[in-house]
Amino acid sequence: MQRRKPSVVAALAGVLALAGCTPGPKYRQPAAVVPPAFKEQPPADFKEAQGWKQAQPNDGQLKGKWWEIYNDPDLNALEEQVAIDNQNVLQAEAQYREAVAAVKIVRSGLYPTVSSAPSITESRTQAGSAPGAATAASGLKTFYSLPISASWEPDLWGNIRRSVTAAAAQAQASAADLENARLLYQSELAQDYFALHGLDGDVDLLTRTVKSYSEYLELTHNRFAGGIASDLDVAQAEAQLYAAQTQLVDFGVTRAQLEHAIAVLAGKPPAAVTIAALSLRAPPPPVPIALPSQLLERRPDIASNERLAAAANEQIGIAQAAFFPALTLAVTAGLQSSSITTWLSWPSRFFSVGPTVAETIFDAGRRRAQVTQNLAAYDAAVAAYRQTVLTAFQQVEDSLSTLRVLADESVVADESVKSADRALAVSTAQYKAGTTAYLTVLTAQGTDLAAERTQIDLLTRRLEASVQLVVNLGGGWDTSQMPTKQDVVKTANQPQPPMAPAKTQ
Repeated sequence: MQRRKPSVVAALAGVLALAGCTPGPKYRQPAAVVPPAFKEQPPADFKEAQGWKQAQPNDGQLKGKWWEIYNDPDLNALEEQVAIDNQNVLQAEAQYREAVAAVKIVRSGLYPTVSSAPSITESRTQAGSAPGAATAASGLKTFYSLPISASWEPDLWGNIRRSVTAAAAQAQASAADLENARLLYQSELAQDYFALHGLDGDVDLLTRTVKSYSEYLELTHNRFAGGIASDLDVAQAEAQLYAAQTQLVDFGVTRAQLEHAIAVLAGKPPAAVTIAALSLRAPPPPVPIALPSQLLERRPDIASNERLAAAANEQIGIAQAAFFPALTLAVTAGLQSSSITTWLSWPSRFFSVGPTVAETIFDAGRRRAQVTQNLAAYDAAVAAYRQTVLTAFQQVEDSLSTLRVLADESVVADESVKSADRALAVSTAQYKAGTTAYLTVLTAQGTDLAAERTQIDLLTRRLEASVQLVVNLGGGWDTSQMPTKQDVVKTANQPQPPMAPAKTQ
């Protein structure tokens, strides 16, 4: 009785029945310690401006273009250029597209591979002969072959599917990194912008101070000419004036460097950007502050680290799948002939088909070590995620405390300026009346200048700190704008790469 050969269809049905077995842990987002409220409170002027109370879910959300809260058209125009022309942002965008392409590369393993290697070969043969016999004639023989091979390794244990999930998670992390880069360079530009205009305030103050000191120098000259004052008064007035002029000139170095930095952040050569002088006047606007739990959804760096933890989890399953056998189905068919006239004819056909099962019997513990390695890598990714969360809370608390302290300090500085102005006016009147030495005036002038410079510096620092608070709160971004796994796979299959990460609705 003839034995019945198992059909390829039956074998394939058995393979598909096994498909779907995926060893390895199911991913769950790592837990992180989240306080119910921030320890630090916003400055008093923040509270008054927005009728502040403890924020509730969906309250206190920055949306979209966060820099527009400063109501500065010039700043808005510069910020718009960061996402378009900043080369570091464009580099991060290209890295995102690279990560998306990697998803398609991995996903291709789910499908068969088909290849062909047509060939035309010639060989020379010569027939052997018995001793003493005549040698047979030799000649060339041509062989024509047109094979087509197909092979497929069914994803029995889910290692390819896990690889796709891991690559998609890494692409999502790259998308979050792109948003983090945008936020970083946009905030850096805003801080440089306020620092530059803070210097403009110093320049304006020193310009007025130089004019005032020139008038005092003229006063001492007149009093010296009248024999009322000594040449010491004149020399002291001159030294005071020259010191102020030196500081005024020196501000030009830092201002030029800040202007150049802003140009580069906007993706322009320094020669292409000129920022008009403008002294800061208004205090920082209120920055909406949400619950601490929402910080996990709003910070792109937290989202990136969470996605990296998800990718590391998939690597554990991939390593565990190596303990199971691998099945490969291969088919080879084609046409071959020794004559070109019969090469493409049906009788010249050939084919072969069959499965191959491969299993590692001994590897000296390599696979087990790979599982251990991937478990450790996952633990490291989780720790990095939790540390990023803790750092985010620290940064928000730091920004809130900085704004609060600077706001309180500004109140004191304002009073200091008023007192210094009064002291200068009194000492000037006394000097003109001849009841005090010019040294008293010099001291009052120095105190008044220092107080006003502190006032300007505090306003600049408050604006810079408010920008930093915006950054620490995640800007106007949240995780709903991060592409999903389906978005990444769909984008990977598009013929033209996108210029920005896809966003869910």
